[in-house]
Amino acid sequence: QVQLVESRGGLVQPGGSLRLSCAASGSIFNIYAMGWYRQAPGKQRELVARITSGGSTNYADSVKGRFTISRDNAKNTVYLQMNSLKPEDTAVYYCNAQGRVLNTGGTSTDFDSWGQGTQVTVSS
Repeated sequence: QVQLVESRGGLVQPGGSLRLSCAASGSIFNIYAMGWYRQAPGKQRELVARITSGGSTNYADSVKGRFTISRDNAKNTVYLQMNSLKPEDTAVYYCNAQGRVLNTGGTSTDFDSWGQGTQVTVSS
């Protein structure tokens, strides 16, 4: 019901920057929160950053001061600006959105959707 389309990641040198975006589409009534998670090989998926519709944010300790999450509520889009990238930031990054969708009967139900993931590699 809700589709999330992420921008392409890529290969970045240590110390470099990269900006990811994720746009949500579908029968969206509202989106409570959008966020970015990542999963490195052999590790569990972890929260990177999350932002609510009101603009409240939270970040993983490992990215504080380097990454910035923002969103455009009118476009149902979330962004992740990643600066001072490190090799340990290498992972598949996934977009997540939580909110409510409109049903045909006029009711609404919760959704929790994920993007397809995009590879970010930090290496010289």
